[in-house]
Amino acid sequence: MGKLIRNLILLVFLLVIIITSIIIYGGYSLYKETTNKISMSDKILEIQNSEDFVSIKDVPEYYKNAVIAVEDHRFYEHGAVDGIAITRALTSNIKNKDLVEGGSTITQQVVKNMYFMDNPDDSLNRKIAEIIMGIKLENEYSKDEIFELYMNNIYYGDGYYNIKDACKGYFNKKTSELNLYEATLLAGVPNAPSVYSPNVNPELCKQRQKKVIKSMVKYGYLTQEEADKINLNEYFEK
Repeated sequence: MGKLIRNLILLVFLLVIIITSIIIYGGYSLYKETTNKISMSDKILEIQNSEDFVSIKDVPEYYKNAVIAVEDHRFYEHGAVDGIAITRALTSNIKNKDLVEGGSTITQQVVKNMYFMDNPDDSLNRKIAEIIMGIKLENEYSKDEIFELYMNNIYYGDGYYNIKDACKGYFNKKTSELNLYEATLLAGVPNAPSVYSPNVNPELCKQRQKKVIKSMVKYGYLTQEEADKINLNEYFEK
């Protein structure tokens, strides 16, 4: 009986190894196929050479802090994948019996936006490909460069696909002119642009902005006193 159990355990272990290997191979194949069409360095140069590209130096620090607080508060501490965030998201989703929280890092979002925005497939192969690309991105570019790619190549709703257009379109301002209110509003939109755009759902936009501000307080980017002074109706009172 003991030998049978050991053999069953060994069989299960081998099956896990085989299935894992197949998934990883599928993801690696997708990574190679995708980057053979256009390399990551060429894709990034394409973004950086755009006339709409904005340097991280031309964006207020509190915008970056707002995004990091609400999207990936350990951004400067982990690599392409944040195991802690994934575990927390899984626990929360199981507890709520719904997909209420994600574990994607800013790096993973950059990769997704560069290569897979037109591909609705959410398979394990794509997830593995994203992780491989994310590791490559983290190895070859600094965190600030990755954040630059994020804000210059993410959708802010209303047809604005980078921070320069979003600032111009929503506030008629340059990125360097963003105030704290505008930065916290803008930071919340990319999570679900069709839902949180201020021109589409003002109340949901404000709810999302509250979460951004609450996260900034939680992680030490704002004091509660500073947070309380932000007028959540500023955009809608114009």
